[in-house]
Parts: sequence; structure tokens; C-alpha cells
Amino acid sequence: MGKQHEYSEYQSTGIAWCGKVPAHWSLVPCRAAVDHVAEKNHDGKVQNYLSVMANVGVIPYEEKGDIGNKKPDDLSKCKLVRKGQLVINSMNYSIGSYGMSDYDGVCSPVYIILQANTDTLHKRFALRVFENTPFQKHLATFGNGILAHRAAIGWDDIKGQYIPVPPMEEQEKILHFLDHETAKIDTLIEKQQQLIKLLKEKRQAVISHAVTKGLNPQAPMKDSGVEWLGEVPEHWKLTLFKYLVSQMGGGTPDKGNVSFWNGDIPWVSPKDMKVDYISTSQDFITDAAVKNSSTKLVPEQSILMVVRGMILIHSVPVALTTKPVTINQDMKALIPNKDIQAEFLLFFLKGIKDYILDFVETSAHGTKCLRTEDFENMQLFVPPIDEQVAILSSIKTSLDKLDSLIQKAGQAITLMSERRSALISAAVTGKIDVRNWQAPSTSITKILEGEV
Repeated sequence: MGKQHEYSEYQSTGIAWCGKVPAHWSLVPCRAAVDHVAEKNHDGKVQNYLSVMANVGVIPYEEKGDIGNKKPDDLSKCKLVRKGQLVINSMNYSIGSYGMSDYDGVCSPVYIILQANTDTLHKRFALRVFENTPFQKHLATFGNGILAHRAAIGWDDIKGQYIPVPPMEEQEKILHFLDHETAKIDTLIEKQQQLIKLLKEKRQAVISHAVTKGLNPQAPMKDSGVEWLGEVPEHWKLTLFKYLVSQMGGGTPDKGNVSFWNGDIPWVSPKDMKVDYISTSQDFITDAAVKNSSTKLVPEQSILMVVRGMILIHSVPVALTTKPVTINQDMKALIPNKDIQAEFLLFFLKGIKDYILDFVETSAHGTKCLRTEDFENMQLFVPPIDEQVAILSSIKTSLDKLDSLIQKAGQAITLMSERRSALISAAVTGKIDVRNWQAPSTSITKILEGEV
């Protein structure tokens, strides 16, 4: 949006994150615009536990899935939340963990609960103010966490910060404008997210079909005798999984022994298992740790597999080592023998993910773990090595195309999210004048073309 959308007269605020604002707007401290609410659930009667998810907002804990902190057993220390209040995760506000609650309930005591002072701000305009990315980044500078994105802020950091506030009638105009324009962008983002979901499903289907049926649709087939597998190529060899690999477990060197840590040997744990090929990790250990602990060096061209952890509810992470690494006790290393090519084994395990999940059970400690003995005795049909190589080549060609489309859709989402943030920031700090705005049909085109 060009300069014709600016206000005619501005005032300097002296506030770096918002710059100049319209001359007739007020500057007020947050404590005058929102009230801090810290009501505790002392008797524990309120049981509707709420979570704040980055870029999602306030949702019931049950909808969150296996992400982030767990619901506490004792809810008496939790804060009460009322419908219409703003909820901010003091640890993760700078990465978008905030929202207006549509529910009455309780939340973590580390969350900040704010109630809009409706003499000064519309409730939803208060949400837009706290949704403003430059304001989030400014508040994050007051945090005192070890990691930048885990820096906790508090009400004391917020209450004295000045924000620009337009007249109430103008707030309504800005809200109508933002509701309309962000809804359009959100619809486009959702379409791209659906496309990514479909592409990922196609990706999984390509892998699964190739590693269980082969590439030749005219190949003679036989009944595998395995219900989930159905027919397989007639010439594929029946074997048990344990005859294809040897296995290594992992362990954790003594955390209290400084000579074991910060070396140059990757120590892989489930948090590192988000890639297909692995050569590094968040944590590193020394030669002394390998020699004096239960973790051993896993050779390259081995398959790492998560065998314990809550991620096994829905996924079985596997990765191929491209250099020697070590692993923790929640992992197994599978070292392929001469009958199976290492990279083929990687995609084979990815392709039969849903079947492997049948071997997952809940341990006595409540976490998920793989029933190792049953998994090792799983019946499989394996193609000859030369056919494995051909299947692998075909899979990688198909995945290159699909991954390129997934990447492009992801880039489109990033661009639209940035435009959305820029639009909100421009509107709530008065960089654009929307007092006479009427839902123009071309506005979304202008946003995506970068005219904000």
C-alpha cells in the first residue's frame, strides 16, 4: 500500500519499535490499557486446562498433541483464565505464543493473563496490539532466559511500555480492515498447508509402494502371507528382520564428568532425528566418554532408530549415518549386512512406518517403546541388491520433485505470514489510514505483491 494510505499528520513517539504515529492518537502505558490478572485456582475445582501454541493461540490441552509441557497433576497452582482475556506464554511470547481465550479454564502459572481496559481498548484491538511482531521483539529484550527464544518476560516488563492507541471508533475500523485482510491471507496459507499435507502423504505412498511392491507392475506376484503386506514380487526373498542387521544400543555418559562432554563426537538423541541423513547433533562427547561409558561409536552407513519416547505415538524416526556417531539409550543403531543396502533399508523402514507402529507399546513408566523382540522377528520380503539400487534411485527421483513442491509451498507460507505480520504492524501503529476502507477485492493482491 502506497503513501496515499498514510495519515496527513504524525507525531514522533521516541519509541524505536513503533516510530511515528498519527498526531491524534494517544500514547499510553500498557498498565492503562490492560489489567494484569493473577487469580489462582486455589481449590482446584476448575479442570479445563488450557495451552498456548505458537501461531495457533489458546486451545484446550487435549487438542495440543504430544508437544511441549505436560499437564500438571495438581491444578491448584494454575491461573484462572476467562473467555476474552489475553494469554501470553512468558517463555515463548517472542515466537508467537499468545492469544485471546475462547474458553474459561486454567493455565500454567508461567503464563501472563491480561484483561483489556475497555474504556481504552476494544478487547480484540488489545489482541492485535500484542500480535504486533515489532512489539513482541521489543518485549523479548527484557527476557532473562538462557536461550533467546526461551527468555521469560513478566508483567513488570510489560506494564510500563507505551503503546499507541487510536480513538475507539478508529479501533473498530482498523479491526474490520484487519479481520477482512488477514482472513484472506489465512485462507491462502491454509490452502498451502493442505497442499503440503497432500504432498507429504504422496511422498509416503511413493516410498511404501516402491519398497513393498517394486517398480515393475507386470512382475509376477505371490501372496506374502503377511496381512498388512498383501502380494509381493514372486522373486523377493522371505526373511526375518533380525537376519538383515546387527544392532547396537546407546547410553548417556556421566553428565557430571566435564571431560566427557563438548568433544567432537556427535551424541545423537531423539531430538536430533528430524532428518533423513545424520552427521551432527546438538550434543557432542569426547573419546574418553566413548571409552568409559555404555555408549559406543556407531559406524557410518548405519540406520539410527528411535525406540523409546512419546514420538512413537505417531512416528518412528529413522536416519542414515554419514559419519561415525554415538547415540543415547532411547535409540538403536541397525547395521545392515550384505543382503540389504543401507540407504534402501532407510527408505524401507520409512515405507513400513505404519506397520512398525503396531510394535509400539506403553512401558511401565508411561512412555512409548518398541517391542524389540517382536520387531526383530518381523517377516519381510527383500529384493536382490541390484533391484534395491534401482528402487532407491526411483524413490529419490520422485522425492526430489515432491520435496521441491513442498519447499515452494513452505516458502509461499513464509512470504504470506510475513505480509500478514507487516499488515498488522502497519495498521496498529498508524502507518496506513484505513478510516475510509471498504473491503476492496484487490487488496489481497496488493499485499502479496509487497505494497505494504
